[in-house]
Amino acid sequence: MSSAQIYVDADACPVKEEVLRVAARHGVKVTMVANFGLRPSRDPMVAHVMVPQGADAADNWIVEHVAAGDIVVTSDIPLAGRALDKGALVLGPTGRAFTRDSIGMALAMRELNQHLRETGESRGLNAGFSAKDRSGFLQALDEAVVRGRR
Repeated sequence: MSSAQIYVDADACPVKEEVLRVAARHGVKVTMVANFGLRPSRDPMVAHVMVPQGADAADNWIVEHVAAGDIVVTSDIPLAGRALDKGALVLGPTGRAFTRDSIGMALAMRELNQHLRETGESRGLNAGFSAKDRSGFLQALDEAVVRGRR
């Protein structure tokens, strides 16, 4: 059985370095997918994929390549849903896991927040990314990789 891989929706991902640290510790292959330039890695376990500019180009590439048991790191809720459909484990950058049970509510909240922004009811400001978020992500990814190995 091949071991799980980690796919990172890398544009604006605040935890790329944390992903690389956990992956190196466990010997897991990482693929960073982005529309914009990424700093190449000399590590043969790290691949960088540049996709064309486009609304869902990175998402579509990840969905085409992800397999059941792989891990996807994204804050993109529609991508999270599509990756779950393929049997992947999906983590947001704070370490929160998207699940079959939670994805519907996450999509509904996304739609509501978008509506509130469009109608001027909300300015759509997101909470800042904290050290606690980073720590929570590190722990959640480490646990996900260990679970994936069993």
